[in-house]
Amino acid sequence: MSRQLISSGSPFEAQVGYSRAVVQGDWCFVAGTTGTDPETKTMPEDVVEQGRNALKVIGKALEDAGFAFADVVRVTYYITDAAYWDVMGEIAGPVFGDIRPAASCVIAGLVKPEMKIEIEVTAFKG
Repeated sequence: MSRQLISSGSPFEAQVGYSRAVVQGDWCFVAGTTGTDPETKTMPEDVVEQGRNALKVIGKALEDAGFAFADVVRVTYYITDAAYWDVMGEIAGPVFGDIRPAASCVIAGLVKPEMKIEIEVTAFKG
């Protein structure tokens, strides 16, 4: 069973020693992804915009790995403030509304203070 490593080009991948995604057999594991704008490389202040950016990066990683959002079976959201739960529908609803993967949400501190949300997914094709 071959292992495929997917990179998004983030400098943190080489610094810390991780891949944006790892494909192992029928599984794709996408690393926790924060809300940096993939084009401008800036972090917006709005949590909804951060979440949408994270999902853009995740979508690209899934595509590069030969997967799609429809293959996602598990999603974990890490938010820095419980109040952000109130806008999760704006972030996740358009992407996961019909897919309905198993989901968890954890309130946690993130690596940098401007980060408000981090999202990770697991996808399966079998």
